[in-house]
Amino acid sequence: MHLCLSSCAEALELLCASASSVPFVTLNLPFIGMLSLSSSICDAGIALLHSSHMYHEAKHSFPSHGVKFSSVEVDLPSMMSQKDKAVSNLTKGIEGLFKKNKVTYVKGYGKFVSPSEVSVDTLEGESTIVKGKNVIVATGSDVKLLPGIPFDEKRIVSSTGALSLSEIPQRLVVIGAGYIGLEMGSVWSRLGSAVTVVEFAPDIVPTMDAEVRKQFQRSLEKQGMKFKLKTKVVGVDTSGDVVKLTLEPSAGGERTILEADVVLVSAGRVPFTAGLGLEKLGVETDKAGRILVNERFATNVPGVYAIGDVIPGPMLAHKAEEDGVACVEFIAGKEGHVDYDMVPGVVYTHPEVAYVGKTEEQVKTLGVDYRVGKFPFLANSRAKAIDDAEGIVKILAEKETDKILGVHIMAPNAGELIHEAVLALQYGAASEDIARTCHAHPTMSEALKEAAMATYDKPIHI
Repeated sequence: MHLCLSSCAEALELLCASASSVPFVTLNLPFIGMLSLSSSICDAGIALLHSSHMYHEAKHSFPSHGVKFSSVEVDLPSMMSQKDKAVSNLTKGIEGLFKKNKVTYVKGYGKFVSPSEVSVDTLEGESTIVKGKNVIVATGSDVKLLPGIPFDEKRIVSSTGALSLSEIPQRLVVIGAGYIGLEMGSVWSRLGSAVTVVEFAPDIVPTMDAEVRKQFQRSLEKQGMKFKLKTKVVGVDTSGDVVKLTLEPSAGGERTILEADVVLVSAGRVPFTAGLGLEKLGVETDKAGRILVNERFATNVPGVYAIGDVIPGPMLAHKAEEDGVACVEFIAGKEGHVDYDMVPGVVYTHPEVAYVGKTEEQVKTLGVDYRVGKFPFLANSRAKAIDDAEGIVKILAEKETDKILGVHIMAPNAGELIHEAVLALQYGAASEDIARTCHAHPTMSEALKEAAMATYDKPIHI
């Protein structure tokens, strides 16, 4: 028997696919309805992003398409109910996969007793010991706390609290301009909040290609979001009716006060490893608290493995899933592999931004001679036909070989379009390979083909 100490939905799914070798799971969260912070944020976040986008479209875009209403209003309780229903159905789907694949799970809080034993305080108030030949730590990540800014999940909220606000705040301040902060800020901006994003760094989403990032920020600003970059929060006052944030330039300087009804702290995430008993076993971690593993996802303690957000690499749900599959394959005596350079990143705003491979800045740092091909969605017939043509495709390829080095897309459905690029990079394709592949017309994907044509030669439609 093998164990998976997990709050990660992706890890639980992989167990279902490998049930013959991993028949036991113990959850490290209080209820299966919130399989993991990463999973609930992904699924619940997507639900609210879609619902808020529908409202925004109905209010601002439908009239130009000949669809008119006498009035459009937000029913926030119904919107939240739809979100909760979506998450509940997905959770039940995992439970169904458990049952189908004869995977047993224990709901409760688990911690190591030994490398092969886990003590679980169950939700029923009991305590039990479960044993296994191997244990996979897949407990995901938690919100990064900022000194002096405690959560009450009402006025100062984490990403979890931002998914469950009982009313639309008049003024929302988001601390942190990463994936989650921009996504949640986008939700409440669409619903009517005045959103201000405060970021310590000089740029939003630092992992993004600089050229695309600038276009992305301009798009969000056109939607009404405001940005205070190179700014830090040095104080918070919650004594009054509003939250007062004391701001200061990152490099130091004159302080200012920014008022908000709700403050979302989204300054990153940290591995969720507290209380697991790793220290007792002697499991090695780095300065950031991430569990150190080898290429087989094994820790320094025999029989103990780790995957997902608790180990180095992108803190993304799909990366965790690939980790889990590879880890189980290794445990089963097979071979597994995950290339973190091939893990796509997606920001699920509107437009979305998706990317894989190297940014132009990274290519320059490597000293590689390269070519760049770009194609705007303003020249894409499908985008023009549906009146949603904001965005661009950008491809970087090695000059001598034409091998694709990176692809960056800003578009309404960039998160779907990126996977053709992921496959191309995975198999070492050249930009000409994509350019000479027939793409259906009219589709958004033609923009990727045109950008590839622009990389090795020239596009047709611009």
